[in-house]
Amino acid sequence: MTLAAESPSPAPSSSSGSDDFAALLDSELELASAVDSASPDDPATSLASSDDDEEEEDAVVEVEDAGQSSTKRCKVEVQHQDRGTTIRPDEDAIEASSKDAQIKICPPHPGFFGGLCFRCGKKQDEEDVPGVPFGYVHKGLRLGTSEMDRLRGSDLKNLLRERKLILILDLDHTLINSTKLHDISAAENKLGIQNAASKDDPNGSLFTLEGMQMLTKLRPFVRKFLKEASTMFEMYIYTMGDKAYAIEIAKLLDPRNVYFDSKVISNSDCTQRHQKGLDMVLGAESVAVILDDTEYVWQKHKENLILMERYHYFASSCRQFGFSVKSLSESMQDERGIDGALATILDVLKRIHTIFFDSAAETALSSRDVRQVIKGVRQEVLQGCKLVFSRVFPNRSVPQDQFIWKMAEQLGAICCADVDSTITHVVAVDVGTDKSRWAVANGKFLVHPRWIEASNFRWHRQPEEDFPVKVKKKEMDKENDVAAATTGKENDAAAAAATAKENDVAAATTGKENDVAAATTAKENDVAAATAGPKDS
Repeated sequence: MTLAAESPSPAPSSSSGSDDFAALLDSELELASAVDSASPDDPATSLASSDDDEEEEDAVVEVEDAGQSSTKRCKVEVQHQDRGTTIRPDEDAIEASSKDAQIKICPPHPGFFGGLCFRCGKKQDEEDVPGVPFGYVHKGLRLGTSEMDRLRGSDLKNLLRERKLILILDLDHTLINSTKLHDISAAENKLGIQNAASKDDPNGSLFTLEGMQMLTKLRPFVRKFLKEASTMFEMYIYTMGDKAYAIEIAKLLDPRNVYFDSKVISNSDCTQRHQKGLDMVLGAESVAVILDDTEYVWQKHKENLILMERYHYFASSCRQFGFSVKSLSESMQDERGIDGALATILDVLKRIHTIFFDSAAETALSSRDVRQVIKGVRQEVLQGCKLVFSRVFPNRSVPQDQFIWKMAEQLGAICCADVDSTITHVVAVDVGTDKSRWAVANGKFLVHPRWIEASNFRWHRQPEEDFPVKVKKKEMDKENDVAAATTGKENDAAAAAATAKENDVAAATTGKENDVAAATTAKENDVAAATAGPKDS
């Protein structure tokens, strides 16, 4: 990317024009200095102009003598096209002071470097404040709108020629996870995590930033990700962290400085507080892809964004986001590399790149927009799914305004408010709702909202059975109470029946015993009577 006239097409192995701003700025300043010294009163300049005029006049005379006056202007213009512009013969005396570029008059100034306009050399004053500072490119550089547009146009041509797009990479929770040394948990200390951090091994993944009293963990697969992505993209780092921190992390990710060069943007470069913007990137929005774990910082560029699943390695990171679980470090585990978050997104980036450059669309390459490609790939994730939500949103809220509803639609699903025979999924957090019971009764998928979120992060429809809707504790307690009450009733009935039966048996036994006793008494009485009779007589 140049600050002077566009350069010839680079060799196939060359990088994009934004790689060496400092040298180009020096060249621009030398050109401005040469123009200032080439004033009309300078005898050397006047002599050179006179010689040029005589040579051109001779050429014109020869053409006219041959009777070809109609081609006179064409020949003079061809002579000047070698200088990068077309000049009419009667403008020669004015424009001959520069043989390398067309001289434009300031203002407007294209930009300032070290407080001086890099075209005319004028000092910057209050009237020249508009523009954007690009301190990450070169300290003291400020560019005006027209110059930024020109540079982006030039860069776009170079990128498309090299079959590359632009990739903006966030750092924290996207490519790395960092923690302050004083935030290390007791469990992490016990495991000796600080001693395990590498200071010298460039191929390591856990590092100590001694000057900042921090530990940094590289996300699994990050090195292969950067290597493969660099063949398809011109890459920038864009972080809300401090400049010094960003540079240190860039050294860990890119120790040979082959991926990012000076393209490291930090919070001090942002033009709007708490917001990131592509105004700081000297590349066209139509070819920019953003990887970040935080959506709200890209309010103006959501269509360029691929939302990353957050990488929580340290305990402090889990605490920061309210997770009361053991961290990966405390569990002595880590993300899987070959099929983890970065590997998944690399496959998505490859597909986006292929569709952008190799699609059979009739649209000219320079007119294609990567935002439309991202949108199309995203909509394929849940294509064919028709969802209804049950008690997922707050009462009296508008479902269509809810984040998870919008996410599902962006993934290609159709969202509805009521059930019908065409519904494929009921999204719920409670199995006890009418819609949840309907899903079970009608053989529909009953899934937790996390199913949508996981599909969004993985860019692929996830297995529904991995996201079941569990019975809530309150509902389970209620069911247990009902079961206990039912069991109690059954026990009471059984006890009553048993008691009644026992009473009946006891009564029958007593009656039988009484009958036997009565019979025995009667028999004894008869015997006694028989015996007493003869004696009396």
